[in-house]
Amino acid sequence: MVVVIQIYMAKELFNLLRRAPEDRLLPGSRLLNWILSAFIKYQMVICYFLYIAGFMWFILSLKKRSYKYQFSQYAWTHMILIVVFAQSSFLVANIFQGIFWFLLPASLIAINDVAAYFFGFFFGKTPLIKLSPKKTWEGFIGGSVATVISAFVFANILGRFQWLTCPRKDLSTGWLQCDPGPLFKPEFHSFPGWIPEWVPSKGISVLPVQWHALCLGLFASIIAPFGGFFASGFKRAFKIKDFGDSIPGHGGVTDRNDCQMVMAVFAYIYHQSFVVPQSYSVEIIMDEIMRSLNLDQQQALHVKLGQILHQRQFGL
Repeated sequence: MVVVIQIYMAKELFNLLRRAPEDRLLPGSRLLNWILSAFIKYQMVICYFLYIAGFMWFILSLKKRSYKYQFSQYAWTHMILIVVFAQSSFLVANIFQGIFWFLLPASLIAINDVAAYFFGFFFGKTPLIKLSPKKTWEGFIGGSVATVISAFVFANILGRFQWLTCPRKDLSTGWLQCDPGPLFKPEFHSFPGWIPEWVPSKGISVLPVQWHALCLGLFASIIAPFGGFFASGFKRAFKIKDFGDSIPGHGGVTDRNDCQMVMAVFAYIYHQSFVVPQSYSVEIIMDEIMRSLNLDQQQALHVKLGQILHQRQFGL
């Protein structure tokens, strides 16, 4: 799915600056763009050599009357590498951390879009930003509140399924089982004493990951929309309504995923910075040992752990 989104977004952005007369004078220029894009997309050694080959091809294909157009296309290709392939690679990284870390952030962007539209349609009066005249402060604030609340609730629902929270080691589609770790184990919080006695429950069960979801919700509702504003500025600069027409009534794939890319990067950085140190399980550690250490190193580690456990057992 991510690869398909990458291809459609790149296609729409490549077509944005294409000029038919110049392309006819430069055979192979489209293939050159895709060869250069392969470096970030797959991150393999062979693609690096393809990238170098594309770079050499670009230099050799320079034509006297097309320098400006060719270099603008070359720069545009690298901008697409950053905006599309580099950012969307974080989507894949999030999936391997556990589908939870892909599905929750992506869902929050969709929830924020719908909620902002709803509040803006019924209550919107104050313009938010000139780049998007239809955006209003009422829609922005209402969408933000709805997104943060949804993040807290939705994280509780998704966090109770192991096959969503378990890290993935490959592209298999089977159901996973693992130790979910403390982030996905419910904690009971009692209500304060001033809560009326007629309230049926004396407390609430919360997954620790729900507090992290609040941070994701805040970013999805306050910062991520600026990805959409950025895209709106792009379209205004090129005097177009949409990036494409792949999705009838909604424009192109780029129009639907502008905020998703920004959100994916934040979700990955947040997970690596604030979640990973708390979520190491025995399975993850053992998998890293088996994958990274050779047999001699594993035996040395076994001996060393045995010595440490022996010392702790006898208080040495």
